[in-house]
Amino acid sequence: MATLAAPVAAVRLAVRRALDRPVDADPAPPGPAPERAAGRVLVACSGGADSLALAAAAVFVGPRRGVDVGLVTVDHGLQAGSARRAQDVADWARKAGFAPVEVATVEVAGRPGGPEAAARDARYEALVAAAHRHRAGTVLLGHTRDDQAETVLLALARGAGPRGLAGMPAVRRLDGIALCRPLLDVTRAQTRAACAVLGLTPWDDPHNTDPSYARARVRSDLLPALVEALGPGVVGNLARTAALVAADTAALDALAADHLTAARDPSGGLRVAALAALPAALRGRVLHAWARELGAAPAALSHRHVEALDALITAWRGQGPTFLPGGIRVARHGGHLGAG
Repeated sequence: MATLAAPVAAVRLAVRRALDRPVDADPAPPGPAPERAAGRVLVACSGGADSLALAAAAVFVGPRRGVDVGLVTVDHGLQAGSARRAQDVADWARKAGFAPVEVATVEVAGRPGGPEAAARDARYEALVAAAHRHRAGTVLLGHTRDDQAETVLLALARGAGPRGLAGMPAVRRLDGIALCRPLLDVTRAQTRAACAVLGLTPWDDPHNTDPSYARARVRSDLLPALVEALGPGVVGNLARTAALVAADTAALDALAADHLTAARDPSGGLRVAALAALPAALRGRVLHAWARELGAAPAALSHRHVEALDALITAWRGQGPTFLPGGIRVARHGGHLGAG
């Protein structure tokens, strides 16, 4: 019997581990769970090497684990011929045995944030909507170890705190759907090699080499320079740093959730005395969680907003209210913080 090529084996093993991971291992939102088709996942596939290798592994592993595997390809409409490329991915997926298969067309223009953020938000909305339509509880995403290293470097450049340095989570929930990244321990070179072994021809997105995008500059210039200066282990070390920081962040977030509950007052606000007694790092997490609870969009909520909330506790001189993203007004009244 022929030996399975190492890159193909690595990608399949990563997918198998993800599919075997209990769904209940990740926190679900409160309330009744939406109806799901038992054992169905969707693969998000652009046709690039990473997502194409992921898709090929998922359609091989899934049926052997009792999992139905569908595929969604998103057409952002940002490049000439994008609709044709999306249709080509869908045609390949149907021949490869995926069901269901869907092309999701999105509108990126007019969304807040830069072009990268706008495209990402539109893509995730489309993937989550497709998962709901097809009653799939999980969407598999093709981010690799290299993507994680780039994310950490971008977070460092922005001056992000631990939450940013934690990088992309292996699993996160969005509107009740688990977005799963099985390939965070797989390299980009392995996914490209897997495609070559399987006879798959990936599409190379020109945006990935466009220097007008920060991530493309990190990919083409910064990360290779670090590898040359520090050795090839730097990519894995950056990704490992993200995993370690993510574990610490999860533990601190759990503590913050407990303190947020303890600080609540009957009016729905927070008791200043309970917050003032906390270490600054923990108090900041409590205020960040409360701001999100009030409706502040996570992407727009910055350290400046949290610092302004903290000043109402630690530097109180009778100042007026502070405003969070979305026009949310927070003010101090005596020993209490409240919104509205």
